[in-house]
Amino acid sequence: MAAPPPPPMSPQSSGSTQLGVAPNVGGLLCYAPCCIGLIFSIVAVIVEKQNRFLRFHAFQGLLFHAAVFVLAIAVQILLTIIGFVSAGLALIGSMLWLLVVLAMLAAEILLMVKAYNNEEYELPTLGPLARKYM
Repeated sequence: MAAPPPPPMSPQSSGSTQLGVAPNVGGLLCYAPCCIGLIFSIVAVIVEKQNRFLRFHAFQGLLFHAAVFVLAIAVQILLTIIGFVSAGLALIGSMLWLLVVLAMLAAEILLMVKAYNNEEYELPTLGPLARKYM
């Protein structure tokens, strides 16, 4: 007697991708820290045309990395200006920035876990934009 077939995967994450990775692994890679996630998101946006699950995570990852980049530049400029006024305030600002960086890392980990578990978790503001660009 044959074993029963495995349960079907959710429709948005089933099937293959044009990148040759499983959709959930591709979604996870879109949020990888540093430049890995940014580069993978750009490649996935350009190459992937079939899998909507991976495209969603690629666009949301791209928007997330862009927002982090813009925020980092703005904070650096602000901390430089504050540093000219008061070194103590710049030190406090740098410590607060460290907390923000840790929160962004926690958000990246959350997004990687959600993508690996085949969930299309939408970030506020960025999620709807990613759906629009898909």
